[in-house]
Amino acid sequence: MKQPFESVVAQHGATVLRVCRVVLGPHDADDAWSETFLAAMRAYPELPETANVEAWLVTIAHRKAIDVLRATKRNPLPVDEVPETPAGHDVVDVEAAGLWSAVKELPSKQRQAIAYRYVAGLAYAEIAEILGGTVEAARRAAADGLKNLRKHYPGAITKGARRERHAQR
Repeated sequence: MKQPFESVVAQHGATVLRVCRVVLGPHDADDAWSETFLAAMRAYPELPETANVEAWLVTIAHRKAIDVLRATKRNPLPVDEVPETPAGHDVVDVEAAGLWSAVKELPSKQRQAIAYRYVAGLAYAEIAEILGGTVEAARRAAADGLKNLRKHYPGAITKGARRERHAQR
């Protein structure tokens, strides 16, 4: 007769936790331990009575630890300080709060075109589809929006303007 699952947890819990800590380190070990015993609890009724329970749990723990490692690789890495503006966008070197206030003051189509082009990175054809106009109209709205931002927001410096400044030096 099989022992109750609570007894299995009490008897082998420390071993499973050690395995998780060795593979993952102390921060993620508790999550893997919990996932191990959740999976084991579901499968325990079908486990043969002659099975080596400890080896079975360690195998599950190993697989859960690998799952945590894979998930960690897909997650963004934490950083001490987040940059003010995302790298790779056309508007750089600006104070974010002031810029977004200036963007809010733009006419609706210009504001949307700026957001879709420079925040979401959409192509003008996609912007035209969203706004319900032509590609040329989407391009014009984005260009007019940038022109208005340059006029009304003194901190807006584009990559092109930066290159021009460097060329003049």
